[in-house]
Amino acid sequence: MALVIVGAATPERLEDALRTFEAGGFTRTAELVDEPNHVFGLAGGGAETLLNADARGIKYLLVHSGEPDGQPGGTYQRAHHRAEPAQLAELARHAKMRGRLLVTCLAFGYKNGIPGESAWVVDARFLDNPYWVPELRALTGLDPAVKDYVLHQPAASALLDRIQEAFETVLDEYRRRGRSELTIAFGCTGGRHRSVVLAQAMASRLRSRRDIDVEFRSRELHA
Repeated sequence: MALVIVGAATPERLEDALRTFEAGGFTRTAELVDEPNHVFGLAGGGAETLLNADARGIKYLLVHSGEPDGQPGGTYQRAHHRAEPAQLAELARHAKMRGRLLVTCLAFGYKNGIPGESAWVVDARFLDNPYWVPELRALTGLDPAVKDYVLHQPAASALLDRIQEAFETVLDEYRRRGRSELTIAFGCTGGRHRSVVLAQAMASRLRSRRDIDVEFRSRELHA
């Protein structure tokens, strides 16, 4: 894993965040280093320091804890993850343990809101809805009949092709910036049919790669 840079608006909040990462197995450093499992702190924005890290080609994961710092180009504006203090321990665990990018293909229902962890959001509501087919209504996107209904629509396959192509185009950039996790969220109205089929299909496609980890989750089916 790349260097983790942690930012916060105040020195007190930053110190608490750094201690959390240290408790998670990171070594605190007082200077920018291109080494894994080290954590470097920036209070008040640190825009110039971030530009320096970019110029030196240092790979880093940027985390901002708490309220905005108010600085253009600072840690809040550029953060890969904006986290509250209670979320930092889990974030540290993932950042340290995972050596490869974890891509989560997540199905959700718009009626319950867009998941906060979503990096990419794909709206599947343009596809014909199995809910309006009487024999499919009680089933879910995990059932073969629903999968066939959704994936036999030409627009579904075309959409998956374009998403896969776009993801593979930017994958190296995510790695360069030290990104540890990425969620591609597929949404439909209820989160039980179309989104489930597409998220599962995309996960299956991406698992053919040996350089990333992939998981499928369905928020509404496992709520």
